[in-house]
Amino acid sequence: MPTLTDTVREIALNQPSSIRVFEQFGIDYCCGGRKPLAEACAENNISMDSVIAALEAASATPAELGTDWSTASLQSLSGHIVSTHHAYVKRELPRLDDLAAKVVARHGDTRSELTAIQSALASLNQELTQHLAKEEAVLFPYIVQLEAALASNGPRPHSCFGTIANPIAMMTAEHDAAGELLAEISKLSSRFTTPEGACPTYHAFYDGLKEFEQDLHQHIHLENNILFPRAIALEDSSRN
Repeated sequence: MPTLTDTVREIALNQPSSIRVFEQFGIDYCCGGRKPLAEACAENNISMDSVIAALEAASATPAELGTDWSTASLQSLSGHIVSTHHAYVKRELPRLDDLAAKVVARHGDTRSELTAIQSALASLNQELTQHLAKEEAVLFPYIVQLEAALASNGPRPHSCFGTIANPIAMMTAEHDAAGELLAEISKLSSRFTTPEGACPTYHAFYDGLKEFEQDLHQHIHLENNILFPRAIALEDSSRN
């Protein structure tokens, strides 16, 4: 079982069922996952005993069937990220932007936080649009080519960035920036809590933001904690 000194990232990797627990308590397991569980609980004013109890209960529940991305090919993993999470971002951000415009137009005069949320969402849209394009055009294809080259004992593919750790460091920094923007939106919206008497569009906007946060956390977890470390290890093995 996890301990309070284990990092959130380590727990998420070793116990996939913990991800739902972290989402329930609002604990960041992707960008902020490098912190020990005790520190993450303290920062969020969460009872450590409650989190440990929830993690124990989750571990006793049969895990959902699914792909073990820690052992799947990097081609399959990167393809899954693009077809599932990148596609979701591209589909959902325009919808959220449209909902933001409607809610601000209707309620912005009395709910000043909505304008700030709309601004942060626009920044997040710009950040992620550029980020996904770089991953799909450069980084992910290189990872797939590297994996194929090693499988066939062929030469490593040429790159314009030297070691793969360089673009991965950039992508990880951009993940942190996106995470900070989403954390700001979460704070401004009181964890996506609509005010009393909110209209259906208001509810749809906040529900969409909450779902987007959950998907982005899963998305970044797959990249930061699984794809990127495995790609670096693969490149290192090609030098031996």
